Amino acid sequence: MQQNSSILQERLDDLIKLAFREDIFTGDVATEAIIPIQEEATAIISAKAEGIISGIEVAHRVLNYLGENEFTPLVNDGDRVHPGQELIRMKAKYNVLLSAERTMLNFMQRMSGIATATNQLVAAIEGTGTRLLDTRKTLPGHRYTDKMAVRHGGGLNHRMGLYDMAMLKDNHIKISGGITAAVRNARKQLPISILIEVETSTLEEVKEAVAVGADIIMLDNMSCEMMKQAVDIIGHKAKTEASGNITLERIAQVAATGVDYISVGAITHTVKALDISMNFVQNN
Repeated sequence: MQQNSSILQERLDDLIKLAFREDIFTGDVATEAIIPIQEEATAIISAKAEGIISGIEVAHRVLNYLGENEFTPLVNDGDRVHPGQELIRMKAKYNVLLSAERTMLNFMQRMSGIATATNQLVAAIEGTGTRLLDTRKTLPGHRYTDKMAVRHGGGLNHRMGLYDMAMLKDNHIKISGGITAAVRNARKQLPISILIEVETSTLEEVKEAVAVGADIIMLDNMSCEMMKQAVDIIGHKAKTEASGNITLERIAQVAATGVDYISVGAITHTVKALDISMNFVQNN
């Protein structure tokens, strides 16, 4: 479900405020002790590794939070970058740049790592018609930026949280007494705009989910052979999502079963940060 953009921007600003409360707290003591506050400087953020860049917009909002600046992006979010490539040129007071440096880089490195991992998987299933989804396995507080990075890497966002889609997983189903009861109860209580997804792990569960009218059927930890059978059973009656044990080596085989979506938690919960640095320009 699409969310109000202003609400999402407000969440981002809250996250930036929290980051500075953690980092600066009562003050940047080193910078305040030795840097003439009124002097301006130019700094450049550069890539030190190849990958997909994400976080340009966030870095700008971070810098804006601390003071006036001139911010010139040299690439766009979603671009592939190479070692040594300049990403952003900034002009601001020394204290603003120094105090913002680590927070800007923390966001950009994590987000670019997510975008890069996402793009690797997206490239592996290109041309199949299957789309890559993220999950709720994000760093607490960073869901908006983690999911933004997935989009920059070419993936799609699954539900943002527990409130915008009903995913009936194994525990929901057990408590409700089965797939049929769980879906029927959800249909009675929820508005029609809320999609209902059902987790299945056997072909019998798939048949039951189809019969009761689930909107999306998750095929959880199935072999590719079973997944293909499940896709044939479902046909066009529901969307299909493969999940569990999805690796770069296996994802093309999973896509070949004909599933609509493949969801991968690792792109956000196991992140290798992209190496990015900031340096000052002499005689600016």
